[in-house]
Amino acid sequence: MATHARVLDRRRFQLLLGETDAGAVLAAVDGYRNPDGGYGWGLEPDLRAPESQPGGALHAFEVFEEVAPSTTPRAVELCDWLASVSSPDGGLPFALPVADSAGCAPFWAQADPTTSSLHSTAFVAAAALRVAAGDPDVAAHPWLDQATRYCLGAIEAVDTAPHAIELSFAIQFLDAVHETRPEAVGLLDHLGRFIPENGLVRVAGGGEDEMLRPLDFAPAPGRPARKLFPPAVVDAELRRLADGQQDDGGWLVDFASYSPAAALEWRGYTTVRAVSILRRNSVI
Repeated sequence: MATHARVLDRRRFQLLLGETDAGAVLAAVDGYRNPDGGYGWGLEPDLRAPESQPGGALHAFEVFEEVAPSTTPRAVELCDWLASVSSPDGGLPFALPVADSAGCAPFWAQADPTTSSLHSTAFVAAAALRVAAGDPDVAAHPWLDQATRYCLGAIEAVDTAPHAIELSFAIQFLDAVHETRPEAVGLLDHLGRFIPENGLVRVAGGGEDEMLRPLDFAPAPGRPARKLFPPAVVDAELRRLADGQQDDGGWLVDFASYSPAAALEWRGYTTVRAVSILRRNSVI
C-alpha cells in the first residue's frame, strides 16, 4: 500500500484495520469533490478528467458505505448532483463529457452523454442503496427512487446476455434493493441465467483471459446474489483470492489501465477490496 496506493486507499485500508477513523477517510475523498457536489479528478482511476462523473459517484458512495455507521452530508449532496444530471427516465449516462481526455479510457471519453445507461445507473444506485441502509436522508432522496425505478425497468427488459461488467453491476443492484423491492427476487433469477455454472463470465473487449468471477458478482456472504453460485465455487474463489497476494503484500489487477498513475492506483484499490472481501467471508 505504501508503494502503490493513493492516500485515499491508504486511509481506507487503515479504516479496515481499525487504525484510523471515518473523518480521515472522508477528508481524503473530499479531495476529489467538485463544488457542484459530484466527484472527478481521477477518483475513478481510468477517468482522470476533473469533471464530476457517475464513475466518481460510485467510488464516493463506496467510501460513504465503508465509514458507516458514521454518515456525512456529502452523501445527500451527491444525490442532489446525480439528480441534476439524470435523464427524465431516471437513468444516468454512461459518462458525461470531458474537456481533456488525457489519461481517460476511451470508453469513458467517447461515451454518449445523452443516453441513459443501465451500466452506470446500476453501479451508482447499488452503492447508494448500501449507503441508504444506514443513512435515512439518502434513503429518502427522490433521486434514488427514480434511479431504482429506471434500473428495475431496464433489467426487466434485458433479453440477451449483457456485457459482463454491466451484468455484474445489475446483479449487485438487485442484491442491494432486494429487501425493499419484491420484484428484485425474480429479476435476480432472470439475470442469473446469463452466468455459467462455473461463475466465470468473459469480459468482451478486455484482455484475452479477462473474466469476471463469482466474487465480482457476489462479494458478501449471506446476501441474495450469493445464491447464484454453488457454495463449492465460492469457496474455491475465496481460496484463489487469498492465494493471489503477492510478495509485496498487495494484489494485482487483471485488466488494462490507461495511464501510468492508474496502473499503480488500481493495485491499491484492488488490495483494499481483496482484504475487505476476505475479512467479510472470515478467510482472514
